[in-house]
Amino acid sequence: MENQVSEERIKEIEGVARKVRRHIIQMVYTAGSGHPGGSLSATDIMVSLYFGVMNHKPEDPKWPDRDRFVLSKGHAAPALYACLAESGYFPVEELKTFRVIGSRLQGHPDMRKTPGVEASTGSEGQGLSMGLGMALAGKLDRRPYTVYVMVGDGENDCGQIWEAAMAASFFKVDNLIAIIDRNMLQLDGPTHKIMSIEPLADKWRAFGWNVLEANGHSIAELLEMINKAKHTKGMPSIIIAHTIKGKGVSFMEGAVGFHGKVPSEEQYKKAMEELKEADA
Repeated sequence: MENQVSEERIKEIEGVARKVRRHIIQMVYTAGSGHPGGSLSATDIMVSLYFGVMNHKPEDPKWPDRDRFVLSKGHAAPALYACLAESGYFPVEELKTFRVIGSRLQGHPDMRKTPGVEASTGSEGQGLSMGLGMALAGKLDRRPYTVYVMVGDGENDCGQIWEAAMAASFFKVDNLIAIIDRNMLQLDGPTHKIMSIEPLADKWRAFGWNVLEANGHSIAELLEMINKAKHTKGMPSIIIAHTIKGKGVSFMEGAVGFHGKVPSEEQYKKAMEELKEADA
């Protein structure tokens, strides 16, 4: 196993997460549209990957041996764009163009336009299949990279997720790590009321996956579980990351209404103030 990440480095990554959350609120408010809730719940996971785990080169986005990240829940694009900008794939200033006609930062990720985006996503349920294909290609080409796929809660309702899950375990694709942003909510309500997916961990185990669980807002715990997944051989791994929709903004936390709702001017100011205080 690799050495544990230092407390100092964890604090640095937590600082990046606070920046990313501010970017998300600013982007959605400025654009007048977007998905703040699921972007905020996914922030700590993405930041852990981009700043604590993944081998990638912002100056060379197509480096053959780079680790890949696929955002299957494509509506959380604000979090991805903020991570890419803070990593250096494009200027942070460009985040202001989110959802502007002609911008490289569309409402859902577009691999043809945005540096660092590995897959065009947004149609729920497809990202795991894309990630599986990339992981299989890595095996065939004998490349050292790992593929990470973030799956949303509601996506577990999709049959294609389970087809990909079955194929990944059959082919023993151990360079594939999926992470579920388990915030217990989806577009129109709590997951257990829309289509219950419990017992979730047991389902993934039954499909032949190495199943791990983590507090999705603990950088230290996320890094530990990702490290364990990377060292699991002979089977794919999935981390069920328990999160809170709208994490970091008091009135958005656990509020299904902020799945795709833009804050008012007053709410925007309150959110930015809270995130500023969190950074103090």
